[in-house]
Amino acid sequence: MFLVCGEALFDLFPEDDTSFGSVKFDARAGGSPFNVAIGLARLSVPAALLTGISRDVLGEKLAAVLAHECVSTDYLIRSGRRTTLSLVGLDSSGSPSYSFYGIGSADCGVKFKHIPTIGDEIKGLHFGSYSTVVRPVARAFTRLARKQNKKFISYDPNIRLTIEPDLDVWRSGVKGFAKCADIIKISREDYDLLYSNKNPEIKVQQWFNYGVKLVILTDGGEQIKAWSYRGFELNAKPPGFKVVDTVGAGDTFQAAILKCLLEYENPKQAVNTIGQSDLNAILNYAATAAALTCTRRGADLPTLAEMNSVMRGNSKTMD
Repeated sequence: MFLVCGEALFDLFPEDDTSFGSVKFDARAGGSPFNVAIGLARLSVPAALLTGISRDVLGEKLAAVLAHECVSTDYLIRSGRRTTLSLVGLDSSGSPSYSFYGIGSADCGVKFKHIPTIGDEIKGLHFGSYSTVVRPVARAFTRLARKQNKKFISYDPNIRLTIEPDLDVWRSGVKGFAKCADIIKISREDYDLLYSNKNPEIKVQQWFNYGVKLVILTDGGEQIKAWSYRGFELNAKPPGFKVVDTVGAGDTFQAAILKCLLEYENPKQAVNTIGQSDLNAILNYAATAAALTCTRRGADLPTLAEMNSVMRGNSKTMD
Protein backbone atom coordinates (compact mmCIF):
# COMPACT_ATOMS: atom_id res chain seq x y z
CA MET A 1 0.00 0.00 0.00
CA PHE A 2 1.17 3.54 -0.78
CA LEU A 3 0.58 6.38 1.70
CA VAL A 4 -0.18 9.90 0.43
CA CYS A 5 0.33 12.64 3.01
CA GLY A 6 -1.29 16.06 2.74
CA GLU A 7 -4.46 18.10 2.59
CA ALA A 8 -8.10 17.28 1.84
CA LEU A 9 -10.56 20.08 1.08
CA PHE A 10 -13.45 21.23 -1.07
CA ASP A 11 -12.88 23.17 -4.30
CA LEU A 12 -15.64 25.70 -4.99
CA PHE A 13 -16.23 26.47 -8.68
CA PRO A 14 -18.44 29.56 -9.28
CA GLU A 15 -21.39 28.72 -11.54
CA ASP A 16 -22.47 30.98 -14.40
CA ASP A 17 -25.28 33.00 -12.87
CA THR A 18 -26.85 36.22 -14.09
CA SER A 19 -28.65 37.00 -10.82
CA PHE A 20 -27.47 40.13 -8.99
CA GLY A 21 -25.89 39.90 -5.55
CA SER A 22 -25.56 36.09 -5.35
CA VAL A 23 -23.08 33.42 -6.41
CA LYS A 24 -23.75 29.72 -6.92
CA PHE A 25 -20.96 27.21 -6.47
CA ASP A 26 -20.24 23.69 -7.66
CA ALA A 27 -18.33 22.11 -4.77
CA ARG A 28 -15.90 19.27 -5.54
CA ALA A 29 -13.83 17.24 -3.08
CA GLY A 30 -10.16 17.90 -3.71
CA GLY A 31 -6.73 18.92 -2.52
CA SER A 32 -3.60 17.79 -4.34
CA PRO A 33 -2.68 14.85 -2.05
CA PHE A 34 -6.37 13.87 -1.81
CA ASN A 35 -6.46 13.73 -5.62
CA VAL A 36 -3.21 11.76 -5.85
CA ALA A 37 -4.54 9.11 -3.45
CA ILE A 38 -7.74 8.77 -5.48
CA GLY A 39 -5.75 8.74 -8.70
CA LEU A 40 -3.68 5.82 -7.42
CA ALA A 41 -6.78 3.91 -6.33
CA ARG A 42 -8.43 4.46 -9.73
CA LEU A 43 -5.29 3.03 -11.32
CA SER A 44 -5.70 -0.07 -9.10
CA VAL A 45 -2.85 0.83 -6.73
CA PRO A 46 -3.71 0.19 -3.05
CA ALA A 47 -3.50 3.64 -1.44
CA ALA A 48 -4.20 5.40 1.84
CA LEU A 49 -4.42 9.09 2.74
CA LEU A 50 -2.81 10.57 5.82
CA THR A 51 -4.47 13.89 6.61
CA GLY A 52 -6.53 15.73 9.17
CA ILE A 53 -10.26 15.37 8.47
CA SER A 54 -12.94 17.45 10.17
CA ARG A 55 -15.95 15.93 11.87
CA ASP A 56 -18.07 18.63 10.22
CA VAL A 57 -20.46 17.84 7.35
CA LEU A 58 -17.80 18.51 4.71
CA GLY A 59 -15.24 16.37 6.50
CA GLU A 60 -17.72 13.49 6.60
CA LYS A 61 -18.24 13.90 2.87
CA LEU A 62 -14.49 13.81 2.23
CA ALA A 63 -14.15 10.60 4.22
CA ALA A 64 -17.11 9.12 2.35
CA VAL A 65 -15.51 9.98 -1.01
CA LEU A 66 -12.29 8.25 0.01
CA ALA A 67 -14.17 5.13 1.08
CA HIS A 68 -16.16 5.15 -2.17
CA GLU A 69 -12.95 5.43 -4.18
CA CYS A 70 -11.41 2.52 -2.24
CA VAL A 71 -8.75 4.71 -0.61
CA SER A 72 -7.93 3.41 2.86
CA THR A 73 -9.11 5.70 5.65
CA ASP A 74 -6.97 3.98 8.30
CA TYR A 75 -4.59 6.95 8.46
CA LEU A 76 -7.17 9.73 8.71
CA ILE A 77 -6.85 11.97 11.77
CA ARG A 78 -10.29 13.19 12.82
CA SER A 79 -10.76 16.47 14.68
CA GLY A 80 -13.27 19.20 15.43
CA ARG A 81 -11.41 21.71 13.27
CA ARG A 82 -13.14 23.06 10.14
CA THR A 83 -12.65 21.80 6.57
CA THR A 84 -10.50 23.89 4.24
CA LEU A 85 -12.31 25.57 1.32
CA SER A 86 -10.68 26.59 -1.96
CA LEU A 87 -12.34 29.06 -4.33
CA VAL A 88 -11.28 28.15 -7.88
CA GLY A 89 -11.27 30.63 -10.76
CA LEU A 90 -10.57 29.53 -14.34
CA ASP A 91 -9.06 31.71 -17.06
CA SER A 92 -9.88 31.46 -20.78
CA SER A 93 -7.44 28.55 -21.24
CA GLY A 94 -8.92 26.57 -18.35
CA SER A 95 -5.96 27.20 -16.04
CA PRO A 96 -7.03 27.57 -12.40
CA SER A 97 -6.28 30.15 -9.72
CA TYR A 98 -7.03 29.42 -6.07
CA SER A 99 -8.12 31.35 -2.99
CA PHE A 100 -7.89 29.31 0.19
CA TYR A 101 -9.92 29.57 3.37
CA GLY A 102 -8.15 27.24 5.74
CA ILE A 103 -6.73 28.99 8.81
CA GLY A 104 -7.18 26.65 11.76
CA SER A 105 -8.42 23.84 9.52
CA ALA A 106 -8.29 20.11 10.18
CA ASP A 107 -5.68 19.34 7.53
CA CYS A 108 -3.33 22.14 8.68
CA GLY A 109 -3.61 21.36 12.39
CA VAL A 110 -1.92 17.94 12.38
CA LYS A 111 1.04 17.54 14.72
CA PHE A 112 3.58 14.70 14.76
CA LYS A 113 2.06 13.29 17.94
CA HIS A 114 -1.23 12.83 16.03
CA ILE A 115 0.31 10.70 13.27
CA PRO A 116 -0.51 6.99 13.56
CA THR A 117 2.25 4.39 13.48
CA ILE A 118 3.23 3.71 9.88
CA GLY A 119 2.65 0.02 9.29
CA ASP A 120 4.90 -2.41 7.42
CA GLU A 121 2.25 -2.60 4.69
CA ILE A 122 3.22 0.91 3.54
CA LYS A 123 5.54 0.61 0.54
CA GLY A 124 6.27 4.31 0.20
CA LEU A 125 5.03 7.83 0.92
CA HIS A 126 4.18 10.91 -1.13
CA PHE A 127 4.21 14.48 0.20
CA GLY A 128 3.12 17.69 -1.44
CA SER A 129 1.43 21.08 -1.59
CA TYR A 130 0.73 23.51 1.25
CA SER A 131 0.72 20.86 3.96
CA THR A 132 4.52 20.76 3.54
CA VAL A 133 4.93 24.44 4.50
CA VAL A 134 2.03 25.40 6.80
CA ARG A 135 2.67 24.83 10.51
CA PRO A 136 2.19 22.69 12.47
CA VAL A 137 1.48 20.04 9.81
CA ALA A 138 4.62 20.90 7.81
CA ARG A 139 6.85 20.14 10.77
CA ALA A 140 5.01 16.88 11.37
CA PHE A 141 5.36 15.75 7.75
CA THR A 142 9.01 16.79 7.48
CA ARG A 143 9.77 14.74 10.57
CA LEU A 144 7.75 11.82 9.19
CA ALA A 145 9.64 11.92 5.86
CA ARG A 146 12.97 11.84 7.69
CA LYS A 147 11.85 8.96 9.87
CA GLN A 148 10.55 6.95 6.90
CA ASN A 149 13.36 7.70 4.44
CA LYS A 150 14.28 4.05 4.08
CA LYS A 151 11.00 3.69 2.21
CA PHE A 152 10.37 5.14 -1.26
CA ILE A 153 9.58 8.88 -0.95
CA SER A 154 8.15 11.20 -3.60
CA TYR A 155 7.54 14.95 -3.40
CA ASP A 156 5.71 17.64 -5.38
CA PRO A 157 5.86 21.23 -4.01
CA ASN A 158 2.60 22.25 -5.77
CA ILE A 159 2.94 25.86 -4.60
CA ARG A 160 -0.12 27.79 -3.40
CA LEU A 161 0.90 31.38 -2.62
CA THR A 162 -2.59 32.34 -1.46
CA ILE A 163 -2.17 30.13 1.59
CA GLU A 164 1.57 30.75 2.15
CA PRO A 165 2.80 33.85 0.27
CA ASP A 166 6.42 33.75 1.49
CA LEU A 167 8.56 32.07 -1.19
CA ASP A 168 11.43 31.67 1.27
CA VAL A 169 9.19 29.42 3.35
CA TRP A 170 8.51 27.33 0.23
CA ARG A 171 12.21 27.19 -0.65
CA SER A 172 13.02 25.99 2.84
CA GLY A 173 10.28 23.37 2.61
CA VAL A 174 11.53 22.13 -0.75
CA LYS A 175 15.06 21.84 0.60
CA GLY A 176 13.88 19.84 3.59
CA PHE A 177 11.91 17.35 1.53
CA ALA A 178 14.61 17.15 -1.17
CA LYS A 179 16.90 15.73 1.50
CA CYS A 180 14.43 12.87 2.04
CA ALA A 181 12.94 12.28 -1.41
CA ASP A 182 13.86 9.74 -4.08
CA ILE A 183 11.85 11.58 -6.74
CA ILE A 184 10.78 15.20 -7.15
CA LYS A 185 8.08 16.21 -9.63
CA ILE A 186 7.72 19.97 -10.07
CA SER A 187 5.83 22.13 -12.55
CA ARG A 188 7.63 24.78 -14.59
CA GLU A 189 5.34 27.39 -13.05
CA ASP A 190 6.35 26.38 -9.54
CA TYR A 191 10.02 26.14 -10.48
CA ASP A 192 10.02 29.67 -11.94
CA LEU A 193 8.36 31.03 -8.80
CA LEU A 194 11.03 29.48 -6.62
CA TYR A 195 14.17 29.80 -8.74
CA SER A 196 13.46 32.34 -11.48
CA ASN A 197 17.12 33.06 -12.24
CA LYS A 198 18.50 29.55 -11.93
CA ASN A 199 18.94 27.07 -14.77
CA PRO A 200 16.99 23.89 -13.88
CA GLU A 201 20.04 21.69 -14.51
CA ILE A 202 21.91 23.50 -11.71
CA LYS A 203 19.10 22.99 -9.20
CA VAL A 204 18.61 19.38 -10.32
CA GLN A 205 22.28 18.67 -9.60
CA GLN A 206 21.90 20.20 -6.16
CA TRP A 207 18.95 17.92 -5.47
CA PHE A 208 20.98 14.96 -6.68
CA ASN A 209 23.67 15.92 -4.17
CA TYR A 210 20.99 15.74 -1.45
CA GLY A 211 20.16 12.17 -2.53
CA VAL A 212 17.30 12.63 -5.02
CA LYS A 213 17.48 10.08 -7.85
CA LEU A 214 14.93 11.38 -10.36
CA VAL A 215 13.60 14.89 -11.12
CA ILE A 216 10.67 15.55 -13.46
CA LEU A 217 9.78 19.05 -14.69
CA THR A 218 6.30 19.39 -16.24
CA ASP A 219 5.19 22.39 -18.28
CA GLY A 220 1.44 22.21 -18.93
CA GLY A 221 0.93 21.07 -22.50
CA GLU A 222 4.58 21.74 -23.37
CA GLN A 223 7.55 19.40 -23.26
CA ILE A 224 8.22 17.40 -20.10
CA LYS A 225 11.83 17.06 -18.96
CA ALA A 226 13.27 14.38 -16.71
CA TRP A 227 16.75 13.98 -15.26
CA SER A 228 18.21 10.83 -13.71
CA TYR A 229 21.12 11.03 -11.28
CA ARG A 230 22.70 8.39 -13.52
CA GLY A 231 23.45 11.19 -15.98
CA PHE A 232 20.78 11.08 -18.67
CA GLU A 233 18.00 13.51 -19.58
CA LEU A 234 14.72 12.74 -21.33
CA ASN A 235 11.97 14.80 -22.98
CA ALA A 236 8.34 13.84 -23.59
CA LYS A 237 5.46 15.72 -25.23
CA PRO A 238 1.90 15.42 -23.82
CA PRO A 239 -0.73 14.32 -26.36
CA GLY A 240 -3.06 16.96 -27.73
CA PHE A 241 -6.55 16.54 -26.24
CA LYS A 242 -9.29 19.16 -26.11
CA VAL A 243 -8.89 21.02 -22.79
CA VAL A 244 -11.92 21.73 -20.59
CA ASP A 245 -9.74 22.78 -17.64
CA THR A 246 -6.38 21.76 -16.17
CA VAL A 247 -7.54 21.22 -12.58
CA GLY A 248 -5.99 18.01 -11.28
CA ALA A 249 -3.68 17.50 -14.27
CA GLY A 250 -0.53 17.67 -12.15
CA ASP A 251 -2.03 15.34 -9.54
CA THR A 252 -2.96 12.89 -12.29
CA PHE A 253 0.57 12.99 -13.66
CA GLN A 254 1.92 12.35 -10.16
CA ALA A 255 -0.40 9.42 -9.53
CA ALA A 256 0.45 7.86 -12.90
CA ILE A 257 4.20 8.21 -12.31
CA LEU A 258 3.84 6.56 -8.92
CA LYS A 259 1.64 3.81 -10.36
CA CYS A 260 4.34 2.90 -12.86
CA LEU A 261 7.19 2.99 -10.34
CA LEU A 262 5.20 0.97 -7.79
CA GLU A 263 4.91 -1.85 -10.32
CA TYR A 264 8.53 -2.58 -9.51
CA GLU A 265 9.04 -4.86 -6.51
CA ASN A 266 11.27 -2.25 -4.89
CA PRO A 267 10.45 1.26 -6.20
CA LYS A 268 13.24 2.85 -4.16
CA GLN A 269 15.72 0.61 -5.92
CA ALA A 270 13.96 1.09 -9.26
CA VAL A 271 14.66 4.84 -9.37
CA ASN A 272 18.33 3.96 -8.87
CA THR A 273 18.44 1.61 -11.84
CA ILE A 274 15.68 2.60 -14.27
CA GLY A 275 16.81 2.89 -17.88
CA GLN A 276 16.02 5.53 -20.48
CA SER A 277 13.48 3.49 -22.46
CA ASP A 278 11.51 2.47 -19.38
CA LEU A 279 11.51 6.02 -18.04
CA ASN A 280 10.39 7.37 -21.40
CA ALA A 281 7.44 4.95 -21.39
CA ILE A 282 6.52 6.06 -17.85
CA LEU A 283 6.63 9.75 -18.81
CA ASN A 284 4.39 9.16 -21.82
CA TYR A 285 1.92 7.16 -19.73
CA ALA A 286 1.73 9.91 -17.10
CA ALA A 287 1.42 12.65 -19.73
CA THR A 288 -1.46 10.78 -21.38
CA ALA A 289 -3.22 10.37 -18.03
CA ALA A 290 -2.87 14.10 -17.27
CA ALA A 291 -4.16 15.05 -20.72
CA LEU A 292 -7.18 12.81 -20.21
CA THR A 293 -8.05 14.62 -16.96
CA CYS A 294 -7.92 17.93 -18.85
CA THR A 295 -10.78 16.80 -21.10
CA ARG A 296 -13.30 17.04 -18.22
CA ARG A 297 -14.16 19.50 -15.50
CA GLY A 298 -12.32 19.42 -12.22
CA ALA A 299 -10.00 16.79 -10.84
CA ASP A 300 -11.72 13.79 -12.42
CA LEU A 301 -8.78 11.43 -12.70
CA PRO A 302 -8.80 8.46 -15.12
CA THR A 303 -9.35 4.84 -14.19
CA LEU A 304 -7.07 1.98 -15.15
CA ALA A 305 -9.64 0.77 -17.68
CA GLU A 306 -9.73 4.21 -19.32
CA MET A 307 -5.95 4.37 -19.45
CA ASN A 308 -5.68 0.87 -20.91
CA SER A 309 -8.15 1.84 -23.62
CA VAL A 310 -6.35 5.09 -24.47
CA MET A 311 -2.92 3.49 -24.45
CA ARG A 312 -4.12 0.69 -26.74
CA GLY A 313 -5.46 3.36 -29.09
CA ASN A 314 -2.14 5.21 -29.00
CA SER A 315 -0.29 1.98 -29.74
CA LYS A 316 -2.50 1.28 -32.78
CA THR A 317 -1.94 4.83 -34.02
CA MET A 318 1.83 4.38 -33.79
CA ASP A 319 1.58 1.05 -35.60
